[in-house]
Amino acid sequence: MELGAERLAVLLDAADPGWRGARLSLALSGGLDSSVLLHALAALAARESLALRALHVDHGLQPASANWSAACREGCRALGVELEVIELSLRPARGESVEALARERRYAALAARLAVGERLLTAHHRDDQLETVLIQLLRGAGVAGLAAMPVRAALGRGWQLRPLLDVGRDELAAYSARHGLAWQADPMNESARFDRAYLRSRVLPALRERWPAAAETVSRASRHFAEASRLLAEVAAADARGTLDGGRLVLEGLAALSRDRQVNVLRWWLRQAGLRLPPAARLDAALPAFFAARADGAPLMRWDGGEVRRYRGRLYAMAPLPGRVAQPRDAGLPIELGIGLGRFRLVAGHGGGLRHAALAGTSIRFRAGGERLKPHPARPRKRLKDLCQEAGIVPWMRERLPLVFVGDRLAAVGDLWIDADFAAGIGEPALRPVWEKRPRIY
Repeated sequence: MELGAERLAVLLDAADPGWRGARLSLALSGGLDSSVLLHALAALAARESLALRALHVDHGLQPASANWSAACREGCRALGVELEVIELSLRPARGESVEALARERRYAALAARLAVGERLLTAHHRDDQLETVLIQLLRGAGVAGLAAMPVRAALGRGWQLRPLLDVGRDELAAYSARHGLAWQADPMNESARFDRAYLRSRVLPALRERWPAAAETVSRASRHFAEASRLLAEVAAADARGTLDGGRLVLEGLAALSRDRQVNVLRWWLRQAGLRLPPAARLDAALPAFFAARADGAPLMRWDGGEVRRYRGRLYAMAPLPGRVAQPRDAGLPIELGIGLGRFRLVAGHGGGLRHAALAGTSIRFRAGGERLKPHPARPRKRLKDLCQEAGIVPWMRERLPLVFVGDRLAAVGDLWIDADFAAGIGEPALRPVWEKRPRIY
């Protein structure tokens, strides 16, 4: 069956039986793959009266990126599909991987825009899967990495679907030619300085010359790795029942497991927290230190994807310390605080919150040091540092508390304390601080 609306429906049924009852979004780059998926998806949406929109991320890394955004707008307008352009303006640090930065920020931006249960479709195909498996293999990835890209995965409050993983790039090119589609070529996909482009232009042609069915066989191997990864996750979840305490790992329970199962639980636990895994060597070196430390010791494993700390016989996992949080345009708009830190917003109501009339120039920030708050009108103002110590907030979470400022004055600390000078009276219009999915802070 040729690729088209009918076959796409079959592929979506196999990927996610619940897709028809959900809102659908498409991650549209403007390249060949996503342009084909947009065209086929628009035909399917029209046939089955589905709600569909497209999301285009402009990373700001290329001078011509504004032209790509304009082309995406034109393509969506022609098909009657709503489009949102997300501008990121990325500035990679010296030595930082442009590919990794763009991928991380792109997915974070897309995830933040998904409604509950919404499906985000991406145009990854069988040849992308081959490239991904080879890259992971060359990086020394484990079973989970070699399982490569799943057809369905949680993303934000919704799901990411990859319905084209069994479709080859040649089929997409044939569809584009058949329908006369216009699409944009990204120079980054042609530059051999990037790993994926190097594989595509230099390695895969030789590989396919010797093994023409490489994409199909490697895709089959990745499914075997996915099965093994799921089994390891089941073992880890069973082992974790005796080691978990409110999201923390109890070292006494972890010590009862074999070394391999300890590492398996740690990796599973970090994935559950949404963190990128540390290098295997870092994990191997840190694990004995966590067990051998004195009772009052506080060993730390830190890597670019997060950190793990020991405190009172338990391990805590968290994302790297985030920077300043930007002020929302709308006080009720949720702010993503960072991986593992949840979301923060101010909810309108009456009483029991911040006085609405006193909140002009509100911003949300993280701790810089020296902040003071007056949580009770009859008591003196206190240092935030002292309030956190008295409340028993673990030291590393004190820097991760969302702080509500009015101008340069601290008005509230997360959903914990409100300054008496900004507190609303009974029945007075107010904005109540709400910290959704708040991590464990005690």
